Amino acid sequence: MKRGSTLFLKTAVILMGIPVLALGIFGLYWLAKNPVNPDYAHILYPILIGMYVSMIPFFVALYQAFKLLSYIDKNQAFSELSVKSLKNIKFCAMTISGLYVVIMPFVYLTADLDDAPGLIIIGMVPIFASMVIAVFAAVLQRLLQEAIDIKSENDLIV
Repeated sequence: MKRGSTLFLKTAVILMGIPVLALGIFGLYWLAKNPVNPDYAHILYPILIGMYVSMIPFFVALYQAFKLLSYIDKNQAFSELSVKSLKNIKFCAMTISGLYVVIMPFVYLTADLDDAPGLIIIGMVPIFASMVIAVFAAVLQRLLQEAIDIKSENDLIV
């Protein structure tokens, strides 16, 4: 694969991380200090903690994607390292989904107190988005593992 296409994808990975980092540094901190309604600010704290904790597997997954693109640059796309990176991305996506499932009761309470039914659907977006990423990574991991097995089998024949 040409280096230009992986360079574009590496730039996209970095650009995906910048807004999340900015939100984590500035946005969530501001929301914790200035809650919308101070009467039920205690319900927002578990949501904020869950969002902060979910940033860890997000950045781990971005790092693994960056490593995977580096393997592609080095012509090591069909290696066990690539399979391991995809496995880690899958695990991180499932972790993010699980964290947001744990947060959902607090989102429900906030939506109930604030009378905002759309908040539940917005709260479910990260769950389904990360599950789609986990399924996609699992499919790619399996395909890559089968390709590696076929390649090693062909190497033994020749």
